[in-house]
Amino acid sequence: MTENRLGSETSPYLLQHQDNPVHWWPWGPEAFAEARRTGKPVLLSVGYAACHWCHVMALESF
Repeated sequence: MTENRLGSETSPYLLQHQDNPVHWWPWGPEAFAEARRTGKPVLLSVGYAACHWCHVMALESF
């Protein structure tokens, strides 16, 4: 996989992260199946659209 999978989501928060250089997956069984298949951990980013510090983290981390 070479792209982030958030471009087709309806959540404003998820859409804000569709261009991050992180290959994000929306929460769901497909993400967990891929993690099991590839032996990779699931890393979770939690936030909401109006959170100032979430925007700071996105700029500094992703």
